[in-house]
Amino acid sequence: MSFTRFALRRLAEMTATLLCASFVVFGAMYLAPGSPASFLLSGRSASPEALAAINAQYHLNDPFLVRYLRWLGGMAHGDFGRSITYRTDVSRLLADRLPTTLLLVAMALVVVAVVGLALGRLAAVRGGATDSAVLVTTTFAVGTPSFVAAVLLQGLFAVKLGWFPSGGAGDGFLDKLRHLTLPAIALALYLIGLLARVTRSAMLEALDGEHVTVARSRGVPERQVIRRHVFRNSLGTVLTTGGLIVSTLLVCTVLVESAFSIGGIGQLLELSTTTKDFPTVQAVALIIVALFMIVNLAVDLLMPLVDPRITLGSRRSAA
Repeated sequence: MSFTRFALRRLAEMTATLLCASFVVFGAMYLAPGSPASFLLSGRSASPEALAAINAQYHLNDPFLVRYLRWLGGMAHGDFGRSITYRTDVSRLLADRLPTTLLLVAMALVVVAVVGLALGRLAAVRGGATDSAVLVTTTFAVGTPSFVAAVLLQGLFAVKLGWFPSGGAGDGFLDKLRHLTLPAIALALYLIGLLARVTRSAMLEALDGEHVTVARSRGVPERQVIRRHVFRNSLGTVLTTGGLIVSTLLVCTVLVESAFSIGGIGQLLELSTTTKDFPTVQAVALIIVALFMIVNLAVDLLMPLVDPRITLGSRRSAA
């Protein structure tokens, strides 16, 4: 199968999956108790005329399928509706908050990639006491949830030592980097342990390969053997895990952003869910689903480039 044909097929599959996800996202909010009207009234009694005006404004009396198609058409044209809680366009809320979340995810991803790959490689190459130390460290990292890491980091580095702010997103690029350092580490801690373990296992498996034995018998320097024949052959497994890591980062931002009061789309999703802000919840949830699918598509397209043994449409190595 050609690369272009495979990419088009995956795009078609992603579009169909996104349509199914949009239906689930739109319908799920209406299964929960309560309604936007009850939130807008805040427990106050309202006349039938006022209630009818609210239902008309948000099209709550229309059939479900009509509401879904109207919402889907608006989404296709960049109209995400109007927030019930913030009384403004959802697109404006997303434009203000999405860059902060993407920067946080990017920072956490860099931390995961640098530290996780380094620890995994170090454990596989050195072995012995170093390997044991890395395993203990990664066990601690994997066993620490993001919200627990957030509380610990805030208490030590923000409150006690005062090295970093305890919350907020900051103003300006450099100030944002400083404010998002602790949240990025809290978000990355669990995934550092995961990537380190995957990298270690993949490299240990590659070290037992015949090509490594042949390269060593020919007198190839050990550093070159590790770089070209071991680490490079492990990248397929690492890249597959990378897709899972990015997806996990997108989901876990809800907890970390709330803990640090960052004000990204993760915190927006949490607040909007509690207030039954239907348009905002639906828009944010669908964006997260879309980003998740884009990441998986990118992994599928990059796999054959990273590891020639893997064919298009398959993430398994050839025998």
